[in-house]
Amino acid sequence: MHKSGFVNIIGNPNVGKSTLMNALVGEKLSIITSKAQTTRHRIMGIVSGDDFQIVFSDTPGILKPSYKLQESMMKFVTGAVGDADVILYVTDTVEQSDRSSEIVGRIRESGIPTIVVVNKIDLSNPEALDALVDEWHDRLPAAEIIPVSAKERFNVEGLFRRILELLPEGPAFYPKDTLTDKSLRFFASEIIREKILKFYDKEIPYSCQIEIDSYKEEPAIDRIAATIYVMRDSQKGILIGHKGEKLKRAGQAAREDMEEFLGKKVFLQLHVKVSDDWRNDERQLKRFGYDPE
Repeated sequence: MHKSGFVNIIGNPNVGKSTLMNALVGEKLSIITSKAQTTRHRIMGIVSGDDFQIVFSDTPGILKPSYKLQESMMKFVTGAVGDADVILYVTDTVEQSDRSSEIVGRIRESGIPTIVVVNKIDLSNPEALDALVDEWHDRLPAAEIIPVSAKERFNVEGLFRRILELLPEGPAFYPKDTLTDKSLRFFASEIIREKILKFYDKEIPYSCQIEIDSYKEEPAIDRIAATIYVMRDSQKGILIGHKGEKLKRAGQAAREDMEEFLGKKVFLQLHVKVSDDWRNDERQLKRFGYDPE
């Protein structure tokens, strides 16, 4: 008997969806920072065994769109409700948000097997956790509720086993050695964006888009050239910093992460350009891959 299926991970920002995804897959596929809107695309991580294949899909955090980029991000989320074999709805012990009510309603009506994953239980106590479990039983009566700590890897294995039990029988969708549907170019751009989220404040990270201009694989080194697009000249100056020091620091951190991810040396070249209000430009968004239709 071979089990195979799609497991879509849905939830609000900052509940640890990406940390959970990476814990389940065992690879750093979804970028992780403490800032909201970290995941912009739908990122697949594939786990294959002798008698199973699980295709995990990390979606952007649920939000109320303020511009066309966010509208596109939410299409990834709503699409993930309908095409799953199992839904993981991720919440945590401190979340206070009602923006997910529409998505929760869609999940409730979908009839798809759902697990509510209560993350970050290391930050809670038994009484508060019991109250939270009762609350989610009321909101999604048909769902199972599994508490975990993705960061501490507590009960991640138990969650994985339960997902496996819920999957339908079927052949694998991808070759056994496939880890993700994304290219190395995609992960290079995500690593750069993660460093911008880490090293810059306010609106800068949310105004940036990364495009890989060239990616040349050589036996001993990968040579990568990338452009960071911002929306205004003032943002370009902040990103580069005095004598280029800020951009150099972010680039060095990105290069080190790429080398760890790839297991080889990386030469990384970064440029910064202005693209006026790219977040509302449909042509630009399509070019950057935000086209879930």
